[in-house]
Parts: sequence; structure tokens; C-alpha cells
Amino acid sequence: MLQELLSIFRGDNPLSKVADNFALMLNLTREMTYSSGQIFFGEDHDENAQDKVHKADAEVNELERTIRRSLMTHLSIPGNSVDAPYSLLLMSLVKDVERLGDYAKNLSEIVEIGPEVFPESEELSELIMIRRRVELAYQACANIVLSSRQGETIELIRQGRETARKCDRLIATIGKSNHDASTTTAFILGTRYYKRINAHVLNVLSSVVMSLDKVDYYDENAANQPSATDD
Repeated sequence: MLQELLSIFRGDNPLSKVADNFALMLNLTREMTYSSGQIFFGEDHDENAQDKVHKADAEVNELERTIRRSLMTHLSIPGNSVDAPYSLLLMSLVKDVERLGDYAKNLSEIVEIGPEVFPESEELSELIMIRRRVELAYQACANIVLSSRQGETIELIRQGRETARKCDRLIATIGKSNHDASTTTAFILGTRYYKRINAHVLNVLSSVVMSLDKVDYYDENAANQPSATDD
């Protein structure tokens, strides 16, 4: 489904700008996730770092509105109803990407309630590992979605499901730890937001391997059926 959508929005098609804006949304929210991770883990000491994340989030929100207006205008023109399924898909995808921006922004804001420095611990090491998995998946997602490489997508979704399970286990472990309230709260929120970022990345990836009615609901058996988009 996604491959057909991208082919429609490329080249001289009037909606080619929609594809460009969608790619920009993906890249902006990916950069926001990286920046927010640096803020959360105390790696970015720029006093304006959080403001930059907030400004990027506002840009993502405006891009979402722009894409929606473009699609609504396009579908209102007689003869363009054939593009309705692809427009519905993109409407769904831009909402997921917009939510990615929201969770990245939320992640950057945890610094306001967390400790100045996280204590060295197994929980911190596990959360750093989860962060790396999510960031790598997001980078791959931005590349794969725009080229619809199905085989790589299936493996990424499997890895993403394991990341979600790791997040659940870590939250349970943190809840039983002896960290102070500030550290415990920051750890749990950080893990929760990384889990949500991971989930929305998986939603976007599902558009590569699932039909429109099953986007966001990954069916491994259906996804493994032979497809012309396989590498």
C-alpha cells in the first residue's frame, strides 16, 4: 500500500509536495528524539536545547495541518476519489509522526523533575540500551519507509516488539528499586516515553507490510506473504 502511495505522490503529481512534507516530518521528529535523549541523559547542556525541541514540535504540527489541507483539497476535486485509500493511509501516518514529536518533547521535559545526574545502576544501563535500540530503529524507519523495503521492515518490527517487552520489564524493575522518588519518576517516565516512541515507529513501519485496514495491527503471517515490494 505505501509503495503505491509514494509513487502517486512523486514526480509531477500535484501532491508531490505532500511526500516531501511527510519526509520532513519524519526527519524532524527523528532529530527531536535524538535531541531529547541528549537532554534527558544530561549530555546536552545548551540552555536553549529544550526550546529548540519545542520549536521543532510546532513545525511538525504545522506540517501535519498542511498535509491534511492538501489531501482534503485534492479529494474534493472530481475524479480524484481514486486516491482516497492512499490519502487515508497518509492521514493515519502523519498522526503517528505528530505523536512521535509529542513524546520526544515530553522526554525532554523530564529534566525538570529528575535528578541533576542519574546514579549509575543496572536500570540506567538498561534504559540507555533501550534508547539506542529506539534511535537505531527510528533511523532505519525513516530510510525504509520512504523506499518500502518490506524484508527489512519485518525484522525491524520484530525487534521493536522485543524493545516494547524490555520497556515493560524495566518499568517493573524500577518500581521495585531503591532509587529516590525523583530518580524513580524520571526513569519510569523516560522508559514509558521511549516505549511510546517505539510504538509509533512500529505503526509507521506497519504501513509498509500491511494493507490499509490493518495498519497499526501487525499480522506476521500476512506480512510474510510474497510481495512485489520484497528485496
